[in-house]
Amino acid sequence: MAIAIGLAALIARQGWLTAGDAVSYRIAIAGGLMMLAVFLYPLRKHIRALDRLGATRWWLWGHIVLGLLGPWLILVHSTFHIGSLNAGVALWSMVIVVLSGVVGRFLYARVHRGLRGERTSLDDLRRRAGLVEAEAVGRLDFAPAVALALHRFEQRELAAPTHGLDMFRRILWLPLRQVLLAWHCRRLLRAAVATQPDRALRRRQRRAGARLVAQYLAAVVRVSQYAAYERVFALWHVAHVPFVVLLVVSAVVHVIAVHAY
Repeated sequence: MAIAIGLAALIARQGWLTAGDAVSYRIAIAGGLMMLAVFLYPLRKHIRALDRLGATRWWLWGHIVLGLLGPWLILVHSTFHIGSLNAGVALWSMVIVVLSGVVGRFLYARVHRGLRGERTSLDDLRRRAGLVEAEAVGRLDFAPAVALALHRFEQRELAAPTHGLDMFRRILWLPLRQVLLAWHCRRLLRAAVATQPDRALRRRQRRAGARLVAQYLAAVVRVSQYAAYERVFALWHVAHVPFVVLLVVSAVVHVIAVHAY
């Protein structure tokens, strides 16, 4: 996005386009049509006939590509100059909607697998690590201190309350705790393999253990954060829609004003 905005600024600086010339007008039409096509993705949820036209993920990717390319063409058309009040409202509404869409894509990536999928991944890593009582031997059986630290982290975070303030702790503070605990576990792994006479085996155990620790901590954090991101995603929907409505209204007013005056 930064490169694309820089390219649009470069085009504006070169003076190749002005907002009122024929080329810029056609660019605006293309960008506007792309932004209209963005609404096909939410319409797909309500029109059954569209369900047969490809998988949902391709519709989503089309929604994302058009939602970025269309506004970029409008930005090129504007040449970073605002000629009227309605044009300014339309442009800044578009910027807010695009940034909101980027945030929404980030939140969607956190919740689209569902809690069941995240728990399945965590259960698999728990078995591989040997943290299941029925399977006491795992890839961390040589480092019981590491296994204990992971187990305590999981028990504490998955049993944590889910009130409003804790949602922010899980999103903002928990990733930092994940990094600190991963660093602590790497130290424990080095101490656990220090007595291993085979240097190559010692290196393999340390690397495999560190990789499993990173995967395990990430899985615990994803499960713990799921409820928080799900709630934030719902709030994002509430905030995103009004800006979309404002964008549509201001864009329509801008188009009418341009052709009328």
